[in-house]
Amino acid sequence: MARVKTTDQLIDEAEAEARREPFPVDAPVYEKAERDPSRPILYAGALDAPVAVLARDLGRDEVAAGQPLIGAGGKLVRAGIVKAHGAGGLEEALRFALLTNTVPFKPPGNKAYAESVRARFRPFVAELLARFWSGSQVLTLGTEAFRWFEPYAEGGEFPASAATDERFETAYECRLPIPGDAAEGFKVVLVRPLPHPSPLNRRWYARFPEMLERRLAEVGAAV
Repeated sequence: MARVKTTDQLIDEAEAEARREPFPVDAPVYEKAERDPSRPILYAGALDAPVAVLARDLGRDEVAAGQPLIGAGGKLVRAGIVKAHGAGGLEEALRFALLTNTVPFKPPGNKAYAESVRARFRPFVAELLARFWSGSQVLTLGTEAFRWFEPYAEGGEFPASAATDERFETAYECRLPIPGDAAEGFKVVLVRPLPHPSPLNRRWYARFPEMLERRLAEVGAAV
């Protein structure tokens, strides 16, 4: 009988890919946090949660804590999740959601990773969501996280609404491949984009909590 793969093995595979060929990481941040810059911080939260939240990549707070979405923007997200469930502190959000990023590493500075780096680690994030996470509702934060799902949309691209503000009112069906699953082959998820919750995002930042609340209500109605 074939051995069942675990998330620890998935993380080990992502680490092996990180060591295979150099790519930019914020080495001083990892050094200060006493963390191996080749060891991915792939996810935090519950694999059986109905909703997953996908952000762009890690920040210094995330490296220090060893968890995605724990900086200023992440705390906004966690606060919204906790509020929706009537729970207590921000750490309680990990009971109700899976938190992850398009790349499980921190780039130098605050610049996004190149698409080539995103492509290298795409298979590991996709497998996390398709094989190990049991939910089907995804909230994305910002353009890069939303567009990460585009190859899995029908025809390999999103409809025209994805380039307009209408995307924040729309759910997009995507099909994630399930590695080694000859029976099903893919997992259907609904992607519900949100703006990036940064104070620098002046157009949307003040509205983000109410937009998150509405999206979480949609998730609650769908599951």
